[in-house]
Amino acid sequence: MARVKLRMRSITKNRKSLLLDYSPPLKNPASGKLHRFEMLELYIFDDPIDQLERQHNKETMMLARTICAQRQLDIQNRRFGFLSDTLRNSSFIDFFKIEARKKQQSFSDNWGMGLRYFIAFAGHDLKFPELNDYLCEDYKNYLLSGPGISRTGKPISRNTAVSYYAKLRHILRIAYKKGLIPQDLHAIVKPVTHKETHRERLSFEEFQQLAETPADSNLMKRAALFSGLTGLRFSDVATLKWSDLRGTAGKYELQFSQEKTETAEVMPISDQAVLFMGIQNTEHVIFLKD
Repeated sequence: MARVKLRMRSITKNRKSLLLDYSPPLKNPASGKLHRFEMLELYIFDDPIDQLERQHNKETMMLARTICAQRQLDIQNRRFGFLSDTLRNSSFIDFFKIEARKKQQSFSDNWGMGLRYFIAFAGHDLKFPELNDYLCEDYKNYLLSGPGISRTGKPISRNTAVSYYAKLRHILRIAYKKGLIPQDLHAIVKPVTHKETHRERLSFEEFQQLAETPADSNLMKRAALFSGLTGLRFSDVATLKWSDLRGTAGKYELQFSQEKTETAEVMPISDQAVLFMGIQNTEHVIFLKD
């Protein structure tokens, strides 16, 4: 178990800054980064010149020792699933950025815009305690009003609002599972309903021609044909796992969550589509490599 020690560092004007030293460093559950020092934003005078400064030093040291003892209790409690007030009062926007960055590395190209729209609504300083169902509903109404904050200024569509709101709900679910918010807001606030749109479809002859067309990448060709046979978006194809495939020959189905809308889906697929998935040699993402 980590130990917490109160330490001092010399700063300007003959003062010392007070900080906590965690040994060994702790892993921040929100960011995943190691956390060694915590600046208390408290200071004492090196050589107090009067009673006022001596009293300041005495009261400040008492406060710093109290915080140090509380942090030690926080570490002990964390073994039982509790988190310190420092983490629970931290920035939700920073947490959103970290999680969105993880998603951007896994084929999703609109997580960055989803984050931008939420910041445009809530600002850069929103903290976890400020999250509630009312704020989430207000954000839903904001998206449905069709704001346009991109370079073109073009208002977003309802289906884009569906996608961006689903991303917020996804982050809320992660925050709740990590104990950073007391309520499961993902379950409390309902998603934006999807508006059905006309989708262009290939004829059998066009699809056959596509299958016979040479391609530089066998991987991309298999993914495209799989997408054509199932109707899945590329973002959903790219994030599929073998564990999403259920059933046997003639009765295969996919059980997965749509990347765009975060909705659960059960989709029957053909044996031919399964063949394009390649050889099962990993539990990770299908179509990750040839």
